[in-house]
Amino acid sequence: MLERARAFFARREVLEVDTPALSRFTTSDPQIDGHRVVTGDGRALYLQSSPESFMKRLLADGYPDIYAICRVFRDGEAGRLHQPEFTMVEWYRRDFGLYTMAAETVAFIADLLEDPTLRDVDTFDYVAAFEEFAGINPLMAPVSALADAANADLAMRKSLGDDRDAWLDLLLSTHVAEQFCRDGLTVLRHFPASQAALARNCPDDENVADRFEVFFGSTELANGFVELSDVAEQRRRMQADLEKRHALGRPPVPMDDGLLAALEFGLPACAGVAVGFERLLMIATGRSDIRDVVTFAFEENAAD
Repeated sequence: MLERARAFFARREVLEVDTPALSRFTTSDPQIDGHRVVTGDGRALYLQSSPESFMKRLLADGYPDIYAICRVFRDGEAGRLHQPEFTMVEWYRRDFGLYTMAAETVAFIADLLEDPTLRDVDTFDYVAAFEEFAGINPLMAPVSALADAANADLAMRKSLGDDRDAWLDLLLSTHVAEQFCRDGLTVLRHFPASQAALARNCPDDENVADRFEVFFGSTELANGFVELSDVAEQRRRMQADLEKRHALGRPPVPMDDGLLAALEFGLPACAGVAVGFERLLMIATGRSDIRDVVTFAFEENAAD
């Protein structure tokens, strides 16, 4: 499958690049904790949760379309669908839009799994999917209505509080994605602007972002964006992330000045996507646990 991945990009003349595993920076995303490494002289470094920042720096420096296949790291993620170390395939295409990037992602998955029928996908806008499968408008409904739609008990309501995006994530995983085609691909696009992450807001509707995800059944395989190039907006989002991390009691992280410098220098118009390679292996081998498709699964007790 790795050979098929490289052949896919070679046919499209996308250049393979290598990115560092260690950096002074890490993602500000409040939902992701990076592995912090302290050097012998006391400096703090981070194992990368994605090659995204480095790849955007390469694009800003004049590189053509690029891809990377690399190991990435996320703290606190271990279980049936997660490992703290896993393989990510990430690529960037200059002048691609949301629909073009989503179509190429579907083609990539179908090629790697050698199943051309997967190219026939179900496609939903985020709002339409929530209205059809959860009976609620995710942009207009108050938080109390989202909690009602999730059939949340008192403990859940207390836990999530007024965090609108947390309620939307819960509904997506428990009500919406569970009703996607079980043995095919679904593209979910135009996420709320509050969940834009590193995507630009949609030029035609500022309420939603040019972000998409690809699912097999209810399992997320890919997350893609038309990339945000506005450095001021990116700095604002990072600052908001850091404030939310503090409110959630998450470890503080430095702002990624390297990415901000690349955006200020000038990121070309592009779209990017990241695909979890082991999850594709799970589909290919009919496995339901990621630990069945890695050579050495993470264990809490290293002696095991």
